[in-house]
Amino acid sequence: MALIGNYRDDGFAPQFLRSLQNVAASFAVEPIAADVRDAVQVERVIETFARESKGGLLAVPALTATMHRALIFRLAVHHRLPAVYPFRYYAADGGLTSYGPDQVDQYRRAAGYVDRILRGAKPADLPVQAPTKFDLVVNLKAARALGLTVPPTVLARADEVIE
Repeated sequence: MALIGNYRDDGFAPQFLRSLQNVAASFAVEPIAADVRDAVQVERVIETFARESKGGLLAVPALTATMHRALIFRLAVHHRLPAVYPFRYYAADGGLTSYGPDQVDQYRRAAGYVDRILRGAKPADLPVQAPTKFDLVVNLKAARALGLTVPPTVLARADEVIE
């Protein structure tokens, strides 16, 4: 599985990579980190990885992947590589599937923090909250373009299916 992102200084990507490496072996998956910074590198990495059999792509939550998502979608379809993306908008924009924190829920929870701060709470005294709600989104149009049939069990578990 190729991981597309900028791992040195791009948001959550380094933490994401460490977490994935910790669990990958239990799923018999070998993650291959592809540290990319521009469209040329994205294209080169995906074309190189497409030569491997039984692979897929995982875009990490990184600015580079977000900026070049249309290119990643196009290359994934061209090379018949299934891909998973970190946020709903990737699947809505044409990616195969996304699994990640519900961003609307996170904004709602952040509003509670703002309220507490405006009422006098010290930000340093507020607990850090991890996401608690995650969404699985499947884009059937992208699946058809890849020549994939999404199993009914996956569709049943999806929070949203894009026709």
